[in-house]
Amino acid sequence: MVGGNWKCNGNLAFAKSFPAEVLNTLKFDPKKVDVVVAPTALHLSTVQANTKNNVHVATQNLSLTGDGAFTGEFSVGMIRDMGVTHTLTGHSERRSLFGETDQDVAVKTKIAIENGMNVMVCIGEQLEERETGKTDEVNARQLQAVADELSEGQWGNVVVAYEPVWAIGTGKVATPQVAQETHAEIREWLAANVSKEAAATVRILYGGSVSDANAAELIAMEDIDGFLVGGASLKPAFH
Repeated sequence: MVGGNWKCNGNLAFAKSFPAEVLNTLKFDPKKVDVVVAPTALHLSTVQANTKNNVHVATQNLSLTGDGAFTGEFSVGMIRDMGVTHTLTGHSERRSLFGETDQDVAVKTKIAIENGMNVMVCIGEQLEERETGKTDEVNARQLQAVADELSEGQWGNVVVAYEPVWAIGTGKVATPQVAQETHAEIREWLAANVSKEAAATVRILYGGSVSDANAAELIAMEDIDGFLVGGASLKPAFH
């Protein structure tokens, strides 16, 4: 899977032109790779209307609540009514800037899956946590919260996106060896705490300053099953 997270970027013209100029010209086998793009909620329907070529359009977030008196939120029912089948949960910016807890992320993941969605669950450590050897501990804590909410069978709708926070938007990239080591540890955690089947089938994406310059070397690693791309997904190089 290759996902593109636009974050809080783009305007109406871009939401129309980028699908036409980039997304609709992609050449890939949809049986072998899923391509997902996550525009802002404001531009979602425009990107949907202009995107073809088997590219999935995803939300970057969803509400913990259902319909009702929740100003500024958008519920999973509304998202599904729009025909959207994919979403992100737990991006580090949601966690660090908007106070989402591990439990919030887990419940949002459960809500999405129970409503027939596929979820890219983002996990990852801060620089200080990496430097003090807590990477595995942080990833395990964030994954355990999700595991506590999901049945074993629901992991078939989960993609794990490992995004070391110190590498997001900084230009710093985990070396292929470091990324592979962490991905292997995530897979081992899934085998021990969910099931061997989940460990074998759940795709683990790498995110963190991924670009066309380093993607080939990263994807060659055994346990890296794709990417969640940030800033580079807004450029023609995403092609």
